[in-house]
Amino acid sequence: MIVEAFIPKSYTKHRSKGSVSWSSPSNIALVKYWGKKEHQIPANPSMSFTLDYCKTTTILEFEAKENTTAFSFDVFLDGAQKDDFKPKIETFFKRIELYVPFLKNYHFVIKTKNSFPHSSGIASSASGMSALALCLMSLEEQLLDATPQSENDAAQSYFYRKASFLARLGSGSACRSLEGDIIVWGDHKDITNSTDLFGVKYPFEVHENFKNYQDTILLVDKGEKQVSSTLGHDLMHNHTYASQRFRQAHDNISKLVEVFKKGDLEAFIAIVESEALTLHGMMMTSMPYFILMKPNTLAIINKIWQFREDTGLHISFTLDAGANVHVLYPKNETEKILDFIKAELVAYCQNGHYICDEIGFGAKQLPI
Repeated sequence: MIVEAFIPKSYTKHRSKGSVSWSSPSNIALVKYWGKKEHQIPANPSMSFTLDYCKTTTILEFEAKENTTAFSFDVFLDGAQKDDFKPKIETFFKRIELYVPFLKNYHFVIKTKNSFPHSSGIASSASGMSALALCLMSLEEQLLDATPQSENDAAQSYFYRKASFLARLGSGSACRSLEGDIIVWGDHKDITNSTDLFGVKYPFEVHENFKNYQDTILLVDKGEKQVSSTLGHDLMHNHTYASQRFRQAHDNISKLVEVFKKGDLEAFIAIVESEALTLHGMMMTSMPYFILMKPNTLAIINKIWQFREDTGLHISFTLDAGANVHVLYPKNETEKILDFIKAELVAYCQNGHYICDEIGFGAKQLPI
């Protein structure tokens, strides 16, 4: 698919005012995306679990305006106006205006809230940008007088592809948050219909071992990261190990196809933990180098390794671009692993905070 397919020819309807609402989840990458090209194109493909509890709910109110030369919007988080969010959203609007050319025709009020505390150290850009992209697509659906995405497969497929395409231009990982339960973003030889332009649902068989997989998120550090993800991605351009890393990501996705088919939990653990440590290894070997893990991050990892060796349970970890630890485990081992987390790992969390989540199945349109 070429990007021109997402440029609407013309709008046949006019809406003077109204509102739409979507909730969209966060996601956790199993194979990490680190490094990007122009226009938010990933340097390597990635694969993620869609989460369920950790999500953003957005209401987009719109009203037609006479001055159509500039973007006009206000942003609210949990009822409080957030002008510091405006530069990122304006950048997003500039990137997507070609594909949703109605943006300057309306004043928007963006009302958003997260199911997790904004200061929790969980990146909300994936869930937030995907929810906003979906709201914009619902408005476009009304302006085109198109077949609602809920009414047939072709309309739904186009709706989600374009929403994922738009979300990517706001935050790369946001394109993996619209559907579930496993999403691939980036062109890969073994994944049917995979593309750098948007996320696609994992198309192959998944063993029962990976159904309802659990993710307990340990909030080690809820502060702002010392180095932004944007800067981290940029540092991959001249990284000594970049080409090897990109090949590794391709290889690991190929391996996971067999892992998901066979239900091989041991192989899954090895790949996912290696991916997490490689991500942080790229940070520590870039120039300039930096470390986002904290001492408590390492303490938790070592505790997990020891508990796994002692019990034979299939507990594992992954990390995003920060200090927090995602503890992954199959549903049927929840009781013993959650007891261990509460007894041994929560002490390493900031203020004892953690979140219990699991695999989810994507965004939902909400009634107004």
